[in-house]
Amino acid sequence: MESQIPQEWNKFILKDVTFVNLMMRRIYNVLIVANPYDAFMLEDDGRVEEKIFNEYMELGLRYPPTFTQVSTIAEAEEVLATTKIDLVICMPGTADNDAFTVARAIKGKFPEIHCVVLTPFSHGITRRMQDEDLSIFDYVFCWLGNTNLIMSIIKLIEDKMNLEHDIKEAGVQMILLVEDSIRFYSSILPNLYGYILQQSQNFSTEALNRHAANLRMRGRPKVVLARTYEEALGIYERYKNNCLGVISDVRFPYHSTKRSQIVGAGASSLEKDPEAGFKLLEAIRREDEFLPLIMESSESANRERAEREGFRFVDKNSKMLSVDLRHLLEEHMGFGDFIFRDPKTHAVITRIRSLKDLQDNIFKIPRDSMLYHISRNHMSRWLTARAIFPVANFLKHVTWHKLQDVDAHRQIIFDAIVQYRHMKNIGVVAVFDRGKFDKYAHFARIGDGSLGGKGRGLAFLDNVVKTHPQFNQYPGASVRIPKTVVLCTDVFDQFMEQNNLYEIALSDAPDDVILQHFLRAQLPDSYIDDFFTFFEATKSPIAIRSSSLLEDSHYQPFAGIYSTYMIPYLEDKYEMLHMLAAAIKSVYASVYYRDSKAYMTATSNVIDQEKMAVILQEVVGKSYGDHYYPNISGVLRSLNYYPIGDETAEEGIASLALGLGKYIVDGGQTLRVSPYHPAQVLQMSEMEIALRETQTHFYALDMKHVGADFKVDDGFNILKLKVKEADKEGSLQYIASTFDPYDQVIRDGLYEGGRKIISFCGVLQHDVFPLPQILQMSMKYGAEAMRRPVEIEFACNLNADKTGEFYLLQIRPIVDSKQTLVEDVAALPDEECLLRSNNSLGHGISDDVTDVVYVKYDDQFTAMHNPAVASDIERINQKFLDEGRNYVLVGPGRWGSSDSWLGVPVKWPHISAARVIVELVLRNYRVDPSQGTHFFQNLTSFGVGYFTIDTNRPGEGGLFRKEILDQMPAVEETALVRHVRFDRPLRIMMDGKKQVGAVLLPENEVVETNDQP
Repeated sequence: MESQIPQEWNKFILKDVTFVNLMMRRIYNVLIVANPYDAFMLEDDGRVEEKIFNEYMELGLRYPPTFTQVSTIAEAEEVLATTKIDLVICMPGTADNDAFTVARAIKGKFPEIHCVVLTPFSHGITRRMQDEDLSIFDYVFCWLGNTNLIMSIIKLIEDKMNLEHDIKEAGVQMILLVEDSIRFYSSILPNLYGYILQQSQNFSTEALNRHAANLRMRGRPKVVLARTYEEALGIYERYKNNCLGVISDVRFPYHSTKRSQIVGAGASSLEKDPEAGFKLLEAIRREDEFLPLIMESSESANRERAEREGFRFVDKNSKMLSVDLRHLLEEHMGFGDFIFRDPKTHAVITRIRSLKDLQDNIFKIPRDSMLYHISRNHMSRWLTARAIFPVANFLKHVTWHKLQDVDAHRQIIFDAIVQYRHMKNIGVVAVFDRGKFDKYAHFARIGDGSLGGKGRGLAFLDNVVKTHPQFNQYPGASVRIPKTVVLCTDVFDQFMEQNNLYEIALSDAPDDVILQHFLRAQLPDSYIDDFFTFFEATKSPIAIRSSSLLEDSHYQPFAGIYSTYMIPYLEDKYEMLHMLAAAIKSVYASVYYRDSKAYMTATSNVIDQEKMAVILQEVVGKSYGDHYYPNISGVLRSLNYYPIGDETAEEGIASLALGLGKYIVDGGQTLRVSPYHPAQVLQMSEMEIALRETQTHFYALDMKHVGADFKVDDGFNILKLKVKEADKEGSLQYIASTFDPYDQVIRDGLYEGGRKIISFCGVLQHDVFPLPQILQMSMKYGAEAMRRPVEIEFACNLNADKTGEFYLLQIRPIVDSKQTLVEDVAALPDEECLLRSNNSLGHGISDDVTDVVYVKYDDQFTAMHNPAVASDIERINQKFLDEGRNYVLVGPGRWGSSDSWLGVPVKWPHISAARVIVELVLRNYRVDPSQGTHFFQNLTSFGVGYFTIDTNRPGEGGLFRKEILDQMPAVEETALVRHVRFDRPLRIMMDGKKQVGAVLLPENEVVETNDQP
């Protein structure tokens, strides 16, 4: 057999590639133009700089890129004038400019610099890009809050810069990705690079010494993105001898006039050929009969044809998209293990994990399996993907056509590996150190993934407090975040994969069935010591909060969708560990509950893209017997859409409550106060209002409830107690007033007898604790740092000596629409309006809604049917989601209240297709405006209007012309709810600054109206 091997073999195999000469052109200086919140997400959560620094160190490079962050065009130009910037990344925008405006200004002055635009995903942005020439930018990406995208952008540009040289120098391979959908390639590139970088890490640590591993990682396959047929075919023709495989969409521009000059989103404005992908892959298949070709499409009908023509197929609509693609890469492009298969049955014969594995098994492989793989260059492709270019290149030329001898091939492969391994030292697998929680620190992470949305917000709040020492200027009042540890998203990935939970999680099984499967699964034992350290550091009950990638995202909030559990503090650490593990698994399970899946659909997200981090956090509060809760919890918003008296919208609003904050989230009765007007509390202005509209119940953690009997309802161990319980427990000092039934007055403070009113009088009017001042600072510094209005959750413990601790729990942005109104909504004539509100939430214009869904009511309306109303509306809403339509929703009382006597008890997924939500105050059913409490973040982010109309105050209270709807034929009608449809669209107008909104009738249906009674 030796005679079969070319004489130059030894000389060739020992002459290894000089990896140090690869990836010579780099991105060294990156300028990020973004508001401080986005920059903080990248730096402290995504740790882009740290990740890239680590990669460069591993690759043996001395100069990792540095990141400079600015917020305005002027600042950017100042940096560009003095620093050599290699890449400019423009994030979604600042208060003054959006990403496209910023990028265009920079590119206009510095045309030679690589420039990338990140834009949030929305239909408005998509429509805008179709009309713009974006070819001056290198790429346009869709910003979904995934910080790994920044890494992928840098890698993609570097791959493009080094492609020509590295292929000639070493035979580096490329993967050609053909895709013109910004949203899709923004999602797939981080996955693709994740697989590739993981692959390079695997092969470097398994079979190479540390120094060789560092250098060899430079030989990883490159990714090249093409967006038109001509661009893709041109790249393939040029580098076809070094193509590892092709992943192609089906529908994209073909024979375009702009051809490859089209860059980024510009391609989307060209006419797309529904068969472009087939034409491309067929042309490539004629050139190379064995090259792996993967077709991905959102049109499932393409599967049959693709597989008939010998292409692999991935369905873009699949919830398992990234998993499916990963399997295809491992199976056909040399990623992962090499699998010897039976050519007839395709059954696995042997799985090869390393070069040594291959060396040990090469003579054991059945002859027909060996022939199947060597005749298709599978071995060469696997070695190439592992950057073992000398062996791979040689074997690629020792083809079956030239050497039709299976045993000779075995010997060649064996000898090649032996000599290669002799030349290269095998390195030790690096031990991954997760790092333990330091009991002296108050914020730490376990894992190397993302912190998730709430985790990002907490880290950001911690940073805001540190950079503004004036928070702690008041004696006896400390401001901080609670002790926190975050289980990052990679812990979630590991848990899901090791316990094989995806099948049940992505099924249509009931929530409680999914929960039971998750509770039976196992968390790794390696975290036990970390958890014990955290127990010792906190010595308090622990809240286990969801912190998903999408939750509380800057642009796509998932507020209140997933679960938060609480567990009591126990002296028995193993019993507490048992409860903690159950709580973590229960939070993980909530990602896959029915409401979560519905919300994913409503927000155009794929559930497979969702990853869950978990926050373990000390619960703010004190022990009162068997109960645990804080004296004050609250939600603070820096924009007040319902200003009263001399309040202004910009002065913000706070909702305060006794007990756990879940009470506020669930829509309980809170005390509404402007931090700049703490003495003006509407609810305390009259005795009757104070008695009727102040808090009567509160939530506390049940410290006696011990065990792992966790339920889908995350409040299963939360007690709803009456305020008089708190009075007995002594937790009302400084926050309550007393009603004297004899004198019929309310007195500030606690007195014997009489009902206790939760008025927070001590902190609001009597300066016991500087709560108003701290709230003012929280709004001011939070909004300044995010460059936009914010919503902040907080809790506070008050002590008998008038000292206290104020804890910031969460911050998220209130996203405002920038649509401008040229008309005065308040001045619109009544005859043009279907409804009008002078107390509205929301801003913008839309004219694509034709449907109205409203609750049927009359003078005898009763709230007893509200749960049934909720059921009807949930079913109707699902039809709108299925059809991709929106509607106007009208009904009495508070939408989303957990108390069905105050309104219809719907959850957000049940009304998620509504474009405007209207709450009515009726003559016999008066419920104060809710501000859309539970839905606030969703309303503002999705541009949904929330109107209040008081039918008892004609003109001033607004207008609702129900008689028009009653006269129309119903699309659907139940005993409680009616759905009607206009022939032409209604026009929705909302002025967020003046808090007025209107829904206008189609022009041909304008009718005269009389004042309402």
